[in-house]
Amino acid sequence: MKRFFAVFLAASLAAFSLVGCGGSSSSSTTAESSSVVESTVEESESATLSEPESTESKSTESSSEESESASLEADGTAIRVGALKGPTSMGLVGMMDNADYDFTMVTAADELLAKMVSNELDIALVPANVSSVLYNKTSNVSVIDINTLGVLYIVAADTSLQSIPDLKGKTLYMTGKGTTPDYVFQYLLQANDMSASDLSIEYKSEAAEVAALLKEQPDAIGLLPQPFATVACVQNESLQPVMDLTEQWDALQGEGGSRLVTGVTIVRNDFLNEHPEAVNEFMDLHQKSAAYVNENLAEAAEKIAELGIVEKAPIAQKALPYCNITYIDGEEMKEALSGYLTVLFEQDASSVGGQLPDDAFYYLP
Repeated sequence: MKRFFAVFLAASLAAFSLVGCGGSSSSSTTAESSSVVESTVEESESATLSEPESTESKSTESSSEESESASLEADGTAIRVGALKGPTSMGLVGMMDNADYDFTMVTAADELLAKMVSNELDIALVPANVSSVLYNKTSNVSVIDINTLGVLYIVAADTSLQSIPDLKGKTLYMTGKGTTPDYVFQYLLQANDMSASDLSIEYKSEAAEVAALLKEQPDAIGLLPQPFATVACVQNESLQPVMDLTEQWDALQGEGGSRLVTGVTIVRNDFLNEHPEAVNEFMDLHQKSAAYVNENLAEAAEKIAELGIVEKAPIAQKALPYCNITYIDGEEMKEALSGYLTVLFEQDASSVGGQLPDDAFYYLP
């Protein structure tokens, strides 16, 4: 049994280390994430400018790519879609056998961004704040849907902790200051007429460190993303998720308000302008795929394992219900995402690229 949970933890960390169920397992700040986006864009632009235009092979490759793009709808050339291994790619498994799409899964966000900037991808599923940073840097992407909502949970043995005010006077363990979970929690405190001074917040460098601490101290309280929250409860049966921060957020916002957003889907604007029908078709299939995954957990888990997103199907099936895989587009997407980005902006402007994206960022077919 211990070996199973060790394998479960290791596989979970690998699959969810970047986005969706868990976000980053490190304590890198959202400001640092913005810096990564900017450096990725600059490096890609620099590489493009430095390529010798007279090289025959480069010219042939460029001509080939332009020809493929122009004839996309006519000859069925696959649309190139990229995602991070984890919940965002899990939500795509219902359409990954479609020959109209060429799917790429990576483990590093900067690799995905570089492929978007260099036109190696047409569509990508990325962290919500990163989409804003990329838009502010390039103006060449639009967000077309929300694919993952919040995955943050308060984990404790004390089941009387049902709302944010119940944390007054308590000690809370969470990942590093200046991360997205920190900004979300600070917002929830403020919205409940509280501040960090109303409780003791102990920051740790990694979510795994918080999970390990909860295992050793059953009376401790932790703020953890999935799958770390589930792992902590498995390792210590006295613990359970006592508070879903997505529910806390929604209770404050009410119907039609912003949402706690983790992942979104973006498209290159030049591709969108050339092939709007193809983008709309992708959106329709993405919606059906997300619904398929949520309604067919066992079957979807098998596909997830077959595709190598998560090593074992039982692990995938255990994690799926907590990953908040979804599909939201149109005005509802704009309302939900713009409000979330505003919260991050008010906490740290650099987390969204220095300014909030304008209306052109949101694709409303």
